[in-house]
Amino acid sequence: MSDFPAENIRDWRDHDVVDAAGDRIGSLESVYFDTATDTATFAAIQIGLPGRRRLVFAPLTGAVVAPRYLKLQVDKKTVKDAPSIDTDGELTSEAEPAVFEHYGLPYALGANGERRLGRR
Repeated sequence: MSDFPAENIRDWRDHDVVDAAGDRIGSLESVYFDTATDTATFAAIQIGLPGRRRLVFAPLTGAVVAPRYLKLQVDKKTVKDAPSIDTDGELTSEAEPAVFEHYGLPYALGANGERRLGRR
């Protein structure tokens, strides 16, 4: 994955998330870390209209943090078509592989069968 800097993770919540072209995708809800390496791996992004919001997942590989937004290296449509959960839901271990697969990323459980992603 990437060595995405994650020192001030709480400061990024609710900031806009934009795609590589600068188009707004939604707002950052949380960041998911690789449990084996403790590196920030996916952003959970809140999208949709009030009353119909959901969280989608997007890889943080190559992402850029700016004062007012988080810029991803994937396009808006790909992110909006990604696996999603309810805003108060949880990414289950059964759903993790689909998130990786959507972006063509390899997926493997931890050495002892543990989950790959943990939320912060």
